[in-house]
Amino acid sequence: MDPIPTIVAGATILTVIGIMSGGTFLLRIATGGLPFNGLQKTFFRAGHAHAGVLVILGLVSLLLLAAAGASPAWQWTAVGVLASAILIPAGFFLSVLGRDPERPGRAIALLWAGVVVLAASLLSVGIGVIAAGVSALA
Repeated sequence: MDPIPTIVAGATILTVIGIMSGGTFLLRIATGGLPFNGLQKTFFRAGHAHAGVLVILGLVSLLLLAAAGASPAWQWTAVGVLASAILIPAGFFLSVLGRDPERPGRAIALLWAGVVVLAASLLSVGIGVIAAGVSALA
């Protein structure tokens, strides 16, 4: 694996500590320790779940590209998956900040931006893995 994606993967592993601490935050909400409304609880849960799943998907994408022998340029496409692991949860979390919001705020745009980044990145990762496989056949 190229050194830069390797460093990105290591740094990403460290972000899991933050995701873990988010779990304790959710536990405090679920047990009534923090006063949030139903919308906030739902969005905080969704943001936390998406963060964890997308970090794993980003790391798997990095590993697949490296294992397939994709060029460093293709390996960089997995960074987009990891970027979506920031954008999508940020959209969930930031759009319901404030005192008792009734609906998501403007920060929900981060979620949709993350969805676009995720789709484009996964398309690129898939093409990169296929291209590496095809080139290995030759």
